[in-house]
Amino acid sequence: MAADRPLAGTTMFISGASRGIGLAIAKKVAADGANIALVAKTAEPHPKLPGTIYTAAKEIEEAGGQALPILGDIRDGDLVAESVAKAVEQFGGIDICVNNASAINLGSIEEVPLKRFDLMNGIQVRGTYAVSQACIPHMKGRANPHILTLSPPIRLESEWLRPTPYMMAKFGMTLCALGIAEELRDAGIASNTLWPRTMVATAAVQNLLGGEESMKRSRRPEVYSDAAYAVLTRPAREYTGQTLLCEDVLLESGVTDLSVYNSTPGPVELGVDLWVDSPNPPGYTGP
Repeated sequence: MAADRPLAGTTMFISGASRGIGLAIAKKVAADGANIALVAKTAEPHPKLPGTIYTAAKEIEEAGGQALPILGDIRDGDLVAESVAKAVEQFGGIDICVNNASAINLGSIEEVPLKRFDLMNGIQVRGTYAVSQACIPHMKGRANPHILTLSPPIRLESEWLRPTPYMMAKFGMTLCALGIAEELRDAGIASNTLWPRTMVATAAVQNLLGGEESMKRSRRPEVYSDAAYAVLTRPAREYTGQTLLCEDVLLESGVTDLSVYNSTPGPVELGVDLWVDSPNPPGYTGP
Protein backbone atom coordinates (compact mmCIF):
# COMPACT_ATOMS: atom_id res chain seq x y z
CA MET A 1 0.00 0.00 0.00
CA ALA A 2 1.23 3.49 -0.84
CA ALA A 3 2.28 5.86 1.94
CA ASP A 4 -0.28 8.40 0.78
CA ARG A 5 -2.99 5.71 0.71
CA PRO A 6 -2.42 3.75 3.93
CA LEU A 7 -5.74 1.89 3.71
CA ALA A 8 -5.32 0.70 0.11
CA GLY A 9 -6.29 -2.95 -0.20
CA THR A 10 -7.69 -3.17 3.32
CA THR A 11 -11.23 -4.33 4.05
CA MET A 12 -13.71 -2.51 6.25
CA PHE A 13 -16.97 -3.99 7.55
CA ILE A 14 -19.39 -1.24 8.59
CA SER A 15 -22.96 -1.31 9.88
CA GLY A 16 -25.62 1.19 8.85
CA ALA A 17 -23.70 2.99 6.12
CA SER A 18 -26.46 3.74 3.64
CA ARG A 19 -26.36 7.47 4.42
CA GLY A 20 -24.97 10.17 6.69
CA ILE A 21 -21.95 9.61 8.89
CA GLY A 22 -21.55 5.92 8.06
CA LEU A 23 -21.51 6.60 4.34
CA ALA A 24 -19.07 9.49 4.80
CA ILE A 25 -16.66 7.20 6.67
CA ALA A 26 -17.05 4.47 4.06
CA LYS A 27 -16.30 6.88 1.21
CA LYS A 28 -13.29 8.35 3.02
CA VAL A 29 -11.76 4.91 3.49
CA ALA A 30 -12.76 3.86 -0.03
CA ALA A 31 -10.84 6.80 -1.49
CA ASP A 32 -7.62 4.97 -0.51
CA GLY A 33 -8.69 2.01 -2.63
CA ALA A 34 -10.16 -0.05 0.22
CA ASN A 35 -12.86 -2.72 0.14
CA ILE A 36 -16.07 -1.84 1.97
CA ALA A 37 -18.65 -4.39 3.12
CA LEU A 38 -21.71 -2.56 4.38
CA VAL A 39 -24.75 -4.02 6.06
CA ALA A 40 -27.88 -1.90 6.43
CA LYS A 41 -31.68 -2.20 6.35
CA THR A 42 -32.60 0.39 3.72
CA ALA A 43 -33.34 -1.22 0.34
CA GLU A 44 -36.00 1.20 -0.92
CA PRO A 45 -35.87 5.02 -0.95
CA HIS A 46 -37.58 6.76 1.97
CA PRO A 47 -39.16 10.23 1.60
CA LYS A 48 -37.30 11.58 4.65
CA LEU A 49 -34.16 9.43 4.48
CA PRO A 50 -32.15 9.83 1.28
CA GLY A 51 -30.10 6.90 0.06
CA THR A 52 -30.25 3.12 0.15
CA ILE A 53 -27.62 0.46 0.63
CA TYR A 54 -27.35 0.20 -3.16
CA THR A 55 -26.91 3.92 -3.81
CA ALA A 56 -24.32 3.92 -1.01
CA ALA A 57 -22.41 1.09 -2.70
CA LYS A 58 -22.39 3.06 -5.95
CA GLU A 59 -20.99 6.14 -4.18
CA ILE A 60 -18.34 4.02 -2.47
CA GLU A 61 -17.18 2.62 -5.80
CA GLU A 62 -17.20 6.07 -7.37
CA ALA A 63 -14.97 7.20 -4.49
CA GLY A 64 -12.39 4.57 -5.46
CA GLY A 65 -13.23 1.47 -3.44
CA GLN A 66 -14.87 -1.91 -3.94
CA ALA A 67 -18.29 -2.30 -2.32
CA LEU A 68 -20.22 -5.30 -1.06
CA PRO A 69 -23.73 -4.19 -0.04
CA ILE A 70 -25.54 -6.60 2.28
CA LEU A 71 -29.18 -6.08 3.18
CA GLY A 72 -30.03 -7.00 6.74
CA ASP A 73 -30.69 -6.18 10.38
CA ILE A 74 -27.67 -6.40 12.71
CA ARG A 75 -29.93 -7.52 15.56
CA ASP A 76 -30.02 -10.89 13.75
CA GLY A 77 -26.85 -12.64 14.90
CA ASP A 78 -27.01 -15.34 12.22
CA LEU A 79 -27.34 -12.72 9.49
CA VAL A 80 -24.37 -10.81 10.91
CA ALA A 81 -22.22 -13.95 10.90
CA GLU A 82 -23.27 -14.75 7.32
CA SER A 83 -22.58 -11.14 6.26
CA VAL A 84 -19.09 -11.18 7.70
CA ALA A 85 -18.44 -14.54 6.05
CA LYS A 86 -19.48 -13.06 2.68
CA ALA A 87 -17.08 -10.16 3.17
CA VAL A 88 -14.23 -12.51 4.07
CA GLU A 89 -14.99 -14.76 1.11
CA GLN A 90 -14.96 -11.82 -1.31
CA PHE A 91 -12.10 -9.77 0.14
CA GLY A 92 -9.96 -12.27 2.07
CA GLY A 93 -10.22 -10.90 5.61
CA ILE A 94 -11.24 -7.89 7.68
CA ASP A 95 -8.95 -5.08 8.81
CA ILE A 96 -11.50 -2.57 10.11
CA CYS A 97 -14.84 -2.97 11.87
CA VAL A 98 -16.99 0.14 12.29
CA ASN A 99 -20.06 0.02 14.53
CA ASN A 100 -22.13 2.88 13.16
CA ALA A 101 -25.73 1.63 13.13
CA SER A 102 -27.91 3.35 15.70
CA ALA A 103 -31.52 4.23 16.45
CA ILE A 104 -32.50 7.39 18.31
CA ASN A 105 -35.41 8.36 20.51
CA LEU A 106 -34.90 11.13 23.05
CA GLY A 107 -38.02 10.39 25.07
CA SER A 108 -37.94 9.78 28.83
CA ILE A 109 -38.52 6.45 30.56
CA GLU A 110 -42.19 7.44 30.85
CA GLU A 111 -42.44 8.13 27.13
CA VAL A 112 -40.44 5.37 25.43
CA PRO A 113 -42.31 2.05 25.16
CA LEU A 114 -40.46 -1.22 25.59
CA LYS A 115 -40.67 -1.90 21.87
CA ARG A 116 -38.66 1.25 21.10
CA PHE A 117 -36.31 0.57 24.05
CA ASP A 118 -35.66 -2.89 22.62
CA LEU A 119 -35.03 -1.42 19.17
CA MET A 120 -32.41 1.03 20.43
CA ASN A 121 -30.65 -1.44 22.70
CA GLY A 122 -30.94 -4.18 20.10
CA ILE A 123 -29.23 -2.11 17.42
CA GLN A 124 -26.78 -0.21 19.60
CA VAL A 125 -25.72 -2.82 22.16
CA ARG A 126 -26.58 -6.22 20.70
CA GLY A 127 -25.64 -5.03 17.19
CA THR A 128 -22.26 -3.67 18.28
CA TYR A 129 -21.54 -6.89 20.15
CA ALA A 130 -22.68 -9.11 17.27
CA VAL A 131 -20.78 -7.26 14.53
CA SER A 132 -17.59 -6.99 16.59
CA GLN A 133 -17.76 -10.62 17.68
CA ALA A 134 -18.21 -11.84 14.11
CA CYS A 135 -15.37 -9.69 12.75
CA ILE A 136 -12.74 -10.35 15.43
CA PRO A 137 -11.60 -13.84 14.30
CA HIS A 138 -10.92 -12.45 10.82
CA MET A 139 -9.00 -9.45 12.17
CA LYS A 140 -6.41 -11.38 14.15
CA GLY A 141 -3.01 -11.28 12.48
CA ARG A 142 -3.89 -8.40 10.15
CA ALA A 143 -1.36 -5.59 9.78
CA ASN A 144 -3.25 -2.85 11.62
CA PRO A 145 -6.70 -4.04 12.80
CA HIS A 146 -9.11 -1.50 14.27
CA ILE A 147 -12.61 -1.64 15.72
CA LEU A 148 -14.23 1.80 15.84
CA THR A 149 -17.55 2.33 17.61
CA LEU A 150 -19.47 5.56 17.11
CA SER A 151 -20.55 6.28 20.66
CA PRO A 152 -19.90 8.90 23.36
CA PRO A 153 -17.61 9.15 26.33
CA ILE A 154 -19.38 7.87 29.45
CA ARG A 155 -20.36 10.87 31.55
CA LEU A 156 -21.93 10.14 34.92
CA GLU A 157 -22.69 13.70 35.99
CA SER A 158 -26.40 14.06 36.68
CA GLU A 159 -27.08 16.23 33.62
CA TRP A 160 -25.93 13.43 31.28
CA LEU A 161 -27.97 10.58 32.77
CA ARG A 162 -31.08 11.39 30.78
CA PRO A 163 -32.89 10.58 28.60
CA THR A 164 -32.61 7.16 30.22
CA PRO A 165 -33.38 4.88 27.21
CA TYR A 166 -31.05 6.54 24.70
CA MET A 167 -28.35 7.05 27.34
CA MET A 168 -28.40 3.35 28.20
CA ALA A 169 -28.12 2.34 24.55
CA LYS A 170 -25.26 4.68 23.67
CA PHE A 171 -23.32 4.04 26.89
CA GLY A 172 -23.79 0.33 26.22
CA MET A 173 -21.96 0.69 22.92
CA THR A 174 -19.08 2.44 24.65
CA LEU A 175 -18.83 -0.15 27.41
CA CYS A 176 -18.74 -2.87 24.78
CA ALA A 177 -15.94 -1.09 22.90
CA LEU A 178 -13.88 -0.53 26.05
CA GLY A 179 -14.27 -4.15 27.13
CA ILE A 180 -13.17 -5.34 23.69
CA ALA A 181 -10.09 -3.09 23.90
CA GLU A 182 -8.92 -4.85 27.05
CA GLU A 183 -9.78 -8.35 25.89
CA LEU A 184 -7.95 -7.89 22.59
CA ARG A 185 -5.05 -5.75 23.72
CA ASP A 186 -2.58 -8.66 23.54
CA ALA A 187 -3.90 -9.61 20.10
CA GLY A 188 -3.06 -6.14 18.81
CA ILE A 189 -6.62 -5.29 17.77
CA ALA A 190 -7.50 -1.71 18.65
CA SER A 191 -10.96 -0.77 19.91
CA ASN A 192 -11.88 2.88 20.38
CA THR A 193 -15.00 5.04 20.36
CA LEU A 194 -15.51 8.27 18.45
CA TRP A 195 -18.11 11.00 19.03
CA PRO A 196 -18.55 14.56 17.73
CA ARG A 197 -18.44 17.65 19.91
CA THR A 198 -21.25 19.23 17.88
CA MET A 199 -24.34 18.11 16.10
CA VAL A 200 -23.58 16.69 12.65
CA ALA A 201 -25.73 17.58 9.64
CA THR A 202 -27.56 14.32 8.99
CA ALA A 203 -31.14 13.25 8.34
CA ALA A 204 -31.52 12.42 12.05
CA VAL A 205 -30.71 16.02 13.02
CA GLN A 206 -33.01 17.40 10.36
CA ASN A 207 -35.93 15.10 11.15
CA LEU A 208 -35.65 14.70 14.93
CA LEU A 209 -33.53 17.48 16.40
CA GLY A 210 -34.80 20.79 15.11
CA GLY A 211 -34.96 20.78 11.32
CA GLU A 212 -33.15 23.31 9.13
CA GLU A 213 -32.18 25.56 12.05
CA SER A 214 -30.30 22.71 13.71
CA MET A 215 -28.69 21.78 10.41
CA LYS A 216 -27.27 25.29 10.15
CA ARG A 217 -25.75 24.92 13.62
CA SER A 218 -24.15 21.58 12.79
CA ARG A 219 -20.84 20.49 11.34
CA ARG A 220 -20.70 18.48 8.12
CA PRO A 221 -20.34 14.66 8.26
CA GLU A 222 -16.74 15.05 7.10
CA VAL A 223 -15.81 16.14 10.64
CA TYR A 224 -16.59 12.54 11.61
CA SER A 225 -15.14 10.79 8.57
CA ASP A 226 -11.85 12.70 8.64
CA ALA A 227 -11.47 11.98 12.36
CA ALA A 228 -12.33 8.30 11.85
CA TYR A 229 -9.71 8.06 9.11
CA ALA A 230 -7.12 9.57 11.44
CA VAL A 231 -7.93 6.96 14.10
CA LEU A 232 -7.98 4.03 11.68
CA THR A 233 -4.55 4.86 10.28
CA ARG A 234 -2.83 4.98 13.68
CA PRO A 235 -0.89 1.98 15.05
CA ALA A 236 -3.46 -0.39 16.54
CA ARG A 237 -1.17 -1.71 19.29
CA GLU A 238 -0.47 1.80 20.55
CA TYR A 239 -3.86 3.46 20.12
CA THR A 240 -6.65 1.58 21.85
CA GLY A 241 -9.13 1.78 24.72
CA GLN A 242 -9.92 5.46 24.21
CA THR A 243 -13.17 7.42 24.09
CA LEU A 244 -12.33 10.06 21.50
CA LEU A 245 -13.97 13.26 20.30
CA CYS A 246 -13.76 14.06 16.59
CA GLU A 247 -12.49 17.62 16.91
CA ASP A 248 -9.77 16.63 19.39
CA VAL A 249 -8.54 13.92 17.01
CA LEU A 250 -8.49 16.38 14.12
CA LEU A 251 -6.43 18.94 16.03
CA GLU A 252 -3.99 16.21 17.08
CA SER A 253 -3.74 15.26 13.39
CA GLY A 254 -2.72 18.76 12.33
CA VAL A 255 -6.02 20.46 11.47
CA THR A 256 -5.86 24.10 12.58
CA ASP A 257 -9.22 25.48 11.45
CA LEU A 258 -12.33 23.53 12.49
CA SER A 259 -14.62 26.07 10.84
CA VAL A 260 -14.00 24.34 7.49
CA TYR A 261 -16.41 21.68 8.77
CA ASN A 262 -19.25 24.08 9.57
CA SER A 263 -22.43 23.59 7.57
CA THR A 264 -22.97 27.36 7.46
CA PRO A 265 -20.19 29.72 6.29
CA GLY A 266 -19.19 32.54 8.62
CA PRO A 267 -19.69 32.91 12.38
CA VAL A 268 -22.30 30.54 13.80
CA GLU A 269 -23.22 29.28 17.26
CA LEU A 270 -22.74 25.55 16.92
CA GLY A 271 -25.10 23.14 18.64
CA VAL A 272 -23.25 21.02 21.20
CA ASP A 273 -23.90 17.28 21.11
CA LEU A 274 -25.02 15.12 24.04
CA TRP A 275 -22.34 14.20 26.60
CA VAL A 276 -20.09 17.08 25.50
CA ASP A 277 -19.48 20.42 27.23
CA SER A 278 -18.11 22.57 24.40
CA PRO A 279 -18.10 22.62 20.58
CA ASN A 280 -14.32 23.04 20.53
CA PRO A 281 -11.43 21.34 22.34
CA PRO A 282 -9.85 23.12 25.32
CA GLY A 283 -7.35 25.71 24.18
CA TYR A 284 -8.59 25.87 20.59
CA THR A 285 -8.38 29.46 19.35
CA GLY A 286 -9.12 29.02 15.65
CA PRO A 287 -12.09 30.52 13.79
